[in-house]
Amino acid sequence: MTGFKNFLLRGNLVELAVAFVMGAAFATVVTAFTAWLTSLLPGADNAFDGSTEVGAFLNALLAFILIAAVVYFFIVMPYTRAKERYFPTAEPGEPADVALLTEIRDLLAARSNQP
Repeated sequence: MTGFKNFLLRGNLVELAVAFVMGAAFATVVTAFTAWLTSLLPGADNAFDGSTEVGAFLNALLAFILIAAVVYFFIVMPYTRAKERYFPTAEPGEPADVALLTEIRDLLAARSNQP
């Protein structure tokens, strides 16, 4: 069970799922906007009667915003809290390997300065 928990929290699985959901919702917005925009072009049937396309665009835009809010508040925020709880970020400061290399450099410099 620990391995599965690590797989879910360490990988980019949640980020990928969020990107997929947001991409699908945004595709609906773009499709509705394109339909509305092309209905305004001269020569299109009922060029200035774009009420259904505008309604579809606003509906898709509202759906996108609501989906984004739901995904953020119910998936991203709990995921971030769980990730910080089980896999806290490293303390700020110098990494151990850099500190070790700095110490070696200082010792070599002190050694070469001796008569």
